[in-house]
Amino acid sequence: MRASQTKTSDPDIEIHISGAEGIYDDPDVAGAVAEYTKRAFTHPRGKPDRIVITVEKLCGKPSKVPLLPLKILDCPTPEIAEEIIRKNLSDLGVTSPALNKALKILRSPDTMRGASLLLMKSGKRVEPDRKRGIRVSRLGLERAAEKRLKTVLSRLKINTNTVREALILASKVASYPDVIAEVCISDDPDYTTGYIASSNIGYLRLTNIKRHGEMHGGRVFFLREDADVPRLINYLEKEAVIII
Repeated sequence: MRASQTKTSDPDIEIHISGAEGIYDDPDVAGAVAEYTKRAFTHPRGKPDRIVITVEKLCGKPSKVPLLPLKILDCPTPEIAEEIIRKNLSDLGVTSPALNKALKILRSPDTMRGASLLLMKSGKRVEPDRKRGIRVSRLGLERAAEKRLKTVLSRLKINTNTVREALILASKVASYPDVIAEVCISDDPDYTTGYIASSNIGYLRLTNIKRHGEMHGGRVFFLREDADVPRLINYLEKEAVIII
């Protein structure tokens, strides 16, 4: 599902409102479509004037990827959250210029529909379309894993679609060898928790990653300098994955 709103000052520009993605068994598809529609109409970023819901049959069995381990850090301020981001990504080999560029993208008022791709050393952006970005697609959660995850998140009082879907997406992204890390800040003005994720550190949830009311946000994936970018994009956007 993708919901958008036409910019009043420029009818050719669409403002991203919300999006959602999942893999479902046949009997569950109608319910998922209804739920996605409801979410599109009730998002705090505003009421969309365009909602696109695509339903397509998967050909072949999805590959299976483990769910990243969840860790939580309570950050008193965005400045402290940034210190934690810098420390963790530096330990993974991400350079300061690359991280500075990522934070500039994430704090821009012009939010992207998808993720930006940055090379971890040079900071070069390599996504083909900087307005569209890369949309991580064709991903779902195995029923047994879903039950376990909901139990854990319920104990932590964060069992929401937002948290579950972010963990699912981050797990698929981190499973690709050329991806070193991900940084995510929600563009929802009422949601001030973000995360960093990688196969090394797991899914590290950071509170107060931005201030309440701020509309900026997005995702940045840091890649190896010699990454096969077309192959990576095909994996993220086209290859079906079930998180277990």
